[in-house]
Amino acid sequence: MPSLVSAISVSVVDDDRMLLDGMAAWLGSIPDLRLLCTAATVDQLLDTEPGRADVVVLDLLLADGSAPVDNVRRLVETGRPVLVVSVVPHVVHGVDVIRAGASGYLTKDHDLPSLADAIRTVARGELAHSPELAFAWSCDDRPDRPKLAPRERAVLVAYASGMTLTAVARKVGIQPTTARQYLDRVKAKYCDAGRPTYTKLDLADRVREDGLHRYPSASGDDAGQSSSTLVP
Repeated sequence: MPSLVSAISVSVVDDDRMLLDGMAAWLGSIPDLRLLCTAATVDQLLDTEPGRADVVVLDLLLADGSAPVDNVRRLVETGRPVLVVSVVPHVVHGVDVIRAGASGYLTKDHDLPSLADAIRTVARGELAHSPELAFAWSCDDRPDRPKLAPRERAVLVAYASGMTLTAVARKVGIQPTTARQYLDRVKAKYCDAGRPTYTKLDLADRVREDGLHRYPSASGDDAGQSSSTLVP
């Protein structure tokens, strides 16, 4: 367990005063988490937060009528990792906030230890998976999400994770020239869908945006099987 010196700082944006008070009391009981700031809106957080939190827990729908995607983008652009929470699962919103840069999506019917685990995951720079997010991705059939063949997806995920093309080919069980062809197909499919993808960073963004982190060990023809790690 980290010491208090290295505790993860958490800011919470929610317009429910009772919830904010409860979060303050709860976080005070967890040694490795520290409440930095609470606010009813993103504007208020940016105006009053004393420093930049390691993780911002953001309510999906705020009373000021602000758009969830805009709220996420504003916070992410300032370097704040965001964990979105919601009273009820919103399939479309779940996908949209991840595409906007959020590092996780969780409904409020999870218990507090699950929220704490999600906060720790986001603080490590990882994507906090949840059953709701997995369901949102599985239901996302919008035309700007290309249909990738299993090996195309396996090559994409492995390459975007930082592996060399040679290492990717070895992992998937194909030749490097074939791996390159798969990558070229993936880029073309994203471009055709109106989401230009040219560089390795672009590919990494597409993996995050489309929830392909759910297939971290995908390879060969087994790549279509989900191996997601969900928040307990």
